Amino acid sequence: MPHQQRLPLAIAALGLLFLGVFLLYPLFNVFGASLLDSEGQSFTFANYVKMLGRPFYRAAIVNTLGIGAAATVITTVLAVPLAFALARLPIPGKAAILALAAMPLVLPSFVSAYAIVLLLGNSGIVTKALQGVGLNIGSIYGAGGIVLVYTLTLYPYVLLPTVAAFKAVDVSIEEAAQGLGSSPGRTVRTVILPIVLPAILAGALLVFIETLENFGVPFVLAEDLPIFAVEAFKLFIGETAPNPASAGVLATLLILTTVLVLLVQRRFLSSRRFATNARQAPPILKIGPAFRILATVYCWTIVLLALVPFFAIVALSFLEFRGPVLHGNFSLANFATLFDRDLRPLVNTLAFASAAALCVTLIGVPIGYVVTRYRAGVATVLDVVATLPFAVAGTVLAIGFVVSFNAGPVILTGGPLILVLAYTVRKVPFAVRSASAIVHQIDVSLEEASISLGRSPLQTFLRIVVPLMLGGILSGVVLTWVTVASELSATVVLYSGPWRTMTVVMFQALEGGGAGIATAAASTLIVVTLIPVALLYRLLRRYELG
Repeated sequence: MPHQQRLPLAIAALGLLFLGVFLLYPLFNVFGASLLDSEGQSFTFANYVKMLGRPFYRAAIVNTLGIGAAATVITTVLAVPLAFALARLPIPGKAAILALAAMPLVLPSFVSAYAIVLLLGNSGIVTKALQGVGLNIGSIYGAGGIVLVYTLTLYPYVLLPTVAAFKAVDVSIEEAAQGLGSSPGRTVRTVILPIVLPAILAGALLVFIETLENFGVPFVLAEDLPIFAVEAFKLFIGETAPNPASAGVLATLLILTTVLVLLVQRRFLSSRRFATNARQAPPILKIGPAFRILATVYCWTIVLLALVPFFAIVALSFLEFRGPVLHGNFSLANFATLFDRDLRPLVNTLAFASAAALCVTLIGVPIGYVVTRYRAGVATVLDVVATLPFAVAGTVLAIGFVVSFNAGPVILTGGPLILVLAYTVRKVPFAVRSASAIVHQIDVSLEEASISLGRSPLQTFLRIVVPLMLGGILSGVVLTWVTVASELSATVVLYSGPWRTMTVVMFQALEGGGAGIATAAASTLIVVTLIPVALLYRLLRRYELG
């Protein structure tokens, strides 16, 4: 075996070993638990027949898929015109709009859902104000409120790749269509949109998967509406048997649903050609003043509406709460109560996010390099497995961790390590994708020249490739850090008493009616997640990385 091949193969083998132990093994155990009978002695599909035979759980499936489909369609319909305007129209303040549009990705949807309750809930500020003038907006709880929060928080998943796709369309294609008599509007519909369809579908797929696995938003807004992720958590917490068969059934169905969606998208894209051999980016279109104003208003309206919940949380956290009742008096009592009780949840959040970001980087960056440079054999398998966490709900993975590491030679439950490992597995795709995207832009001849001059593959990777990848690596680190800091679905299953995080504090405060503590914890979480994003943005601007 050539010397330069050994390091990538070693990295691939270690990556597969890690993901096999902490991803595939827990998922296999979840599936196995779903097949065991009530005595845990033999395998049977009776659990599936029993669960699917109950109208309540069939309703949970229908509700989850229906809400996910509605949120995906609405998000796509809003985000695609926004992306086209930002990519092709002379909109003032584009940089600010794009920066603000990315904010919902690094702020927890759980916080947004709670803000919606404070604003539009039965006793919400906006609800009371509208009732004072004789208007009744109805209940925000249920499917409508969940879809609203998903739309406000997930539209960047469609927006950002679609903006890039619109900018990558070759202008010669538009010119050819218009030369054949096609109007500008028809050219957009029949020529440009089909070309950017893969990017739109990729973003829409992420939205749909996120709606399937999200725990925090339905927990806040679903009330009595059964939802997949929430019901799996309730079943797991409520089952007293050592084998969580019912929770395993729902968890397995959730995995199968997301995998099926991935396969449908893959088949659709593989059956069509979208490449254009583009070399020249399209110019900014010339439009009239009225249309320019309309497009500008549309862009700013979408972006600012999505940020209203976060502004509201920060403002409300400085007001006085007496139990769940809000009073319009400025007060720091919420923060005093939060931090007088215990600073440990904040310390835990910072420590877990930092540890997970470090582990994800050490594991994901080498994997991203290998799957980009070596596209055969074990590297291809590694690429597929490293993408799998995108399709696994945090609740499902956490249940798998408890089933797998609650007994036997390796016991992890009850300690902090199980949380860090779960976060690492869930966020590895961030580092893999951000690293591989940068590696695609690094000419392989640089590495070949270094090796030919006597440097080993490891020295070449550390001294040549890593500095060139730094922008992508830092982006992956920050994205991992902020998403771990706001993680709820896996944490709420895996944490034990001394290892609570800020999201768990919010979760418990909402269960106990402590609205003031919940707003203070949410505001603290917003500030904590924004600081690394601001530092990264400044670093990238200063050193022109990425």
